[in-house]
Amino acid sequence: MRITINDTLGLVIDMQERLYPHIHNHEQLTKNTEILIRGLKALDIEILATEQYTKGLGFTIAPLKSLLNDITFIEKQAFSCCDEPRFFETLNFIGPRNVIIAGIETHVCVMQTVIDLIETGFKPIVVEDCVSSRKPNDKQIALQRMQQEGAIITTVESLLFELLRHSGTETFKEISKLIK
Repeated sequence: MRITINDTLGLVIDMQERLYPHIHNHEQLTKNTEILIRGLKALDIEILATEQYTKGLGFTIAPLKSLLNDITFIEKQAFSCCDEPRFFETLNFIGPRNVIIAGIETHVCVMQTVIDLIETGFKPIVVEDCVSSRKPNDKQIALQRMQQEGAIITTVESLLFELLRHSGTETFKEISKLIK
């Protein structure tokens, strides 16, 4: 299946201040997720973001929050975004078929969201270099499980160029600068 701009939404899951420093390779995760967000915005793809229990985990990290300043964050208590009624109502209102996913932790909130999205008829696209966990093995096992369940696993560069489809446009130039 080719991933196209039509019927596609971005989702940033729980990239929050208090947990983030403990996430494996979090500096690179930040850079990759910034590229993803900027690329999705260049392609005019709508983005949703969630925050898990902000009282305990804080808010989305500043570099990402500044890129997402034009959206409303959805706070949740459930691990799966789909178990948060406000998220699921918003998702169904927008009505995408494909959901591009970045976030933490891969083996908890990301994986449970992906499984629930599949079960409710959506096609999750997990951006491997934009998800992480505290332990690398937890991430790897979760990626395998999500792929077995039917999720597409990709990388930020591959995804952005697949969505772009053609070179020679201003959007191509903008995305190419992000990737370099």
